[in-house]
Amino acid sequence: MGAREPLKNIPSATVVLLRDGEASAEVLLLRKSASGFYGGVWVFPGGRIEPDDWTPGSDGEMAARQAAVRETREEAGVDLDPAELVQISHWKPSSVARVRFEASFFVALETEEAVRVDGHEIIDHRWLLPADAFERHARREMELSLPTWLTLYHVMRHGRPDAVLDHFASREPRHYTTHPAQRADGVHVALWEGDAGYEDWDADRDGPRHRLVMPETGGFTFENDVAEY
Repeated sequence: MGAREPLKNIPSATVVLLRDGEASAEVLLLRKSASGFYGGVWVFPGGRIEPDDWTPGSDGEMAARQAAVRETREEAGVDLDPAELVQISHWKPSSVARVRFEASFFVALETEEAVRVDGHEIIDHRWLLPADAFERHARREMELSLPTWLTLYHVMRHGRPDAVLDHFASREPRHYTTHPAQRADGVHVALWEGDAGYEDWDADRDGPRHRLVMPETGGFTFENDVAEY
């Protein structure tokens, strides 16, 4: 039997849509239906980059912007201008990932259009403060993916929507390749570049921290003393 073909990354794009809340930016989260990838999970609008998202002369970033706008229209009924999106991060899948989505994350301000979901692929939506999403996640009332959780964390740190947008517009997008690991106590950890255990996937190695600690109860904790955000 010949060697298995390496899995190919699936290019995709996601939009973090912001609006003014009472204290800081609220974020639009959509709940996926129980079937399919990320079934039942709360996510930002987004999906894979399709052939029609490529136009003559466009590059990968432009195709990602087009896909982000299209997916937001399809999943939430909201039209955005691709030129007004601000890229905040790029996520590459771990080498052990079973489904290999490689995602560009963008941030944008809400429009005046009401959010409309189709009730099939997307079954619910919420505008939430990141802190409220974290509380629901910790109580197991809302399932969040790792990139969604970390993105909400960084949105929360910068207050109002305009401040969030200005902050990310002033910086280069951060690139992530997650190394999943497990500590000796059984707690799962996501390691990123700069963490002492990143290169050899050792969650118990002493040294600098750039990781998300993900116990089964009580919510996640971001530990970082090496990466500037």
